[in-house]
Amino acid sequence: MNILLQGSASLSLDGSVIQLILAGALGMFLGLEREWSQKSAGVRTFSLIAVAGGVFTLLAMETQWGGLLHVVGGVLVVAQGVLLAVRGLMEGGESGLALTTSMSMLVTYGVGALVVVGFVLEGVTVAVLSSMLLVLKRELHSFADNLSREEVRSGAEFAILAFVVYPLLPTGERTYAYEPLGVEGITIEPRVVWLMVVTVAAIGIVNYAVVMTYGSRGIAVTGFFGGLASSTAVVGSMMDHVRQQENAVAYAVAAILLADAAMALRNLFIVVAFSVSTDVLVPTAVPLVLLVLASFGVAAWSADWRDSVEMELESPFSLRYALGFGAMFLAVLVVGAVAEARFGQEGFIATAAASGLVSSAGATTSAVLLHRGGTLSTSTTVISVLLATASSVLVKAGLTAASPNRQFARRVAVLSGVLVVAGGAGALAILFV
Repeated sequence: MNILLQGSASLSLDGSVIQLILAGALGMFLGLEREWSQKSAGVRTFSLIAVAGGVFTLLAMETQWGGLLHVVGGVLVVAQGVLLAVRGLMEGGESGLALTTSMSMLVTYGVGALVVVGFVLEGVTVAVLSSMLLVLKRELHSFADNLSREEVRSGAEFAILAFVVYPLLPTGERTYAYEPLGVEGITIEPRVVWLMVVTVAAIGIVNYAVVMTYGSRGIAVTGFFGGLASSTAVVGSMMDHVRQQENAVAYAVAAILLADAAMALRNLFIVVAFSVSTDVLVPTAVPLVLLVLASFGVAAWSADWRDSVEMELESPFSLRYALGFGAMFLAVLVVGAVAEARFGQEGFIATAAASGLVSSAGATTSAVLLHRGGTLSTSTTVISVLLATASSVLVKAGLTAASPNRQFARRVAVLSGVLVVAGGAGALAILFV
């Protein structure tokens, strides 16, 4: 009896067996679409290829000659794919379809290898993504065929900004000395500055897609949801938008106001989430709610949303405008750093006002958490949150001053002032109640 128990214990599945089973299942998953499309290789072939990739990888990890077998296995998969592609072409098939099947087989071999090495999540991700690409063949071809030259170029430029330049920039903060202003050092994060360029471009692309679908009304969607990510970046995309379409001034101004509403609403959520007393919640919530309501009201008044004006944009975004806005954002960072260094003795309030030029959410979170920990008083916390929010609204007016469309710049400046006055009136009302 003891011998039988020992024998059954030795037959328990280890990690490698589970990984090989998962590799086969993922290969079967990838082969479903090929089988459904009635290709020369289907569920069984793809499952075996994934298992082969796992087996040869396991041998490469555990034996001396396993590496050679792993390479030979990959070569055999490639050779098999080439033979199937040639066979498909000889039978009158399309070259693209034959090449897709060949590449799918190679990917399946790689999925098996990833799973056995231990990159299970990566293997599953590759399998699911590859399956989606195979299933969405018609949609992807239709999307690519309908792209214009400007849209393709903008997509390539965005890929360079986000996936080439951004990873190459140094991480963390960098301190630069600037003695003429009496500042020992200005601390800047290069990636944060470049992230603003990427965000402007991303919002521009989203705005382009929404406007092409819904016309002028789509600008409201872009402004509000873009404001949740970065209300300052919305300014850059709207400046480029107005450059391309002068008759879109009213809608672009409304989009910036809605971005302000989203920014104030985000700050309000932060206060509600982290405040531990009504002493902070009430005096900050009332001005922020008034600012949100004023933003929606002025946005509704500034543009006639009942009519949908046709918008023919030239391109999703302008690289020159995105880079120019990044330069302006860098200037704002420098001004904020200098203000913090020169007026640091005034305490956290001056710091929050300067930080609001860049990120009101960061200043709001810092103030509320410091108050929660007992570091900041109630009055200092309230003033810091409101000043950071007001700074975020006013900096947009300053950034639009660089727009060649003076009507656009003036309207943003005047209406931003209206929002600040509305929020200030709410703060004063709470103060004297």
